[in-house]
Amino acid sequence: MKHVILATMFLLTSAMAFSAEKPPKSARAELKDARGKSVGTVKIKQLKNTVQVSLAVNGLPAGVHAFHIHNVGMCEAPDFKSAGGHFNPGHTQHGLKNPAGPHAGDMPNITVNAKGKGKATVVNTWVTLGAGDNSLFHEGGTAIVIHEKADDEMTDPAGNAGSRIACGVIEKTK
Repeated sequence: MKHVILATMFLLTSAMAFSAEKPPKSARAELKDARGKSVGTVKIKQLKNTVQVSLAVNGLPAGVHAFHIHNVGMCEAPDFKSAGGHFNPGHTQHGLKNPAGPHAGDMPNITVNAKGKGKATVVNTWVTLGAGDNSLFHEGGTAIVIHEKADDEMTDPAGNAGSRIACGVIEKTK
């Protein structure tokens, strides 16, 4: 009987320690194009009530491109449709300028220069690295996707942003 009580206490203590695991303070994603070539990185940092997303790309076509957080942590080339739709736990419409939006995964466009380079740092108030419906680490994970064109920030479901040209699975930073 003593062994059963000790085993039960161990299991309860282990379960409490597991459930009390602190959420990560940061995450990252390596962006790859349809050929599997690395074209950039994304660093995500949990702030007090928001998440900071820093994106740096190299080797993409010049112009303005949409980038979003997508609902599935998969990036199967060449079309990256495995990443699913935009991360949208609130079941809203797409677009930062849409009165019925935005999706939690909607973010401002990024500009890529003539040399194929671009950088952006944005704050996303609708997602978290912690627990809950808006967690980027929900079952199945999430991904960052860059689209071929700019997001018009209004049109549901994806802002007329065109094809997906790069993708990276969001992973916890160790």
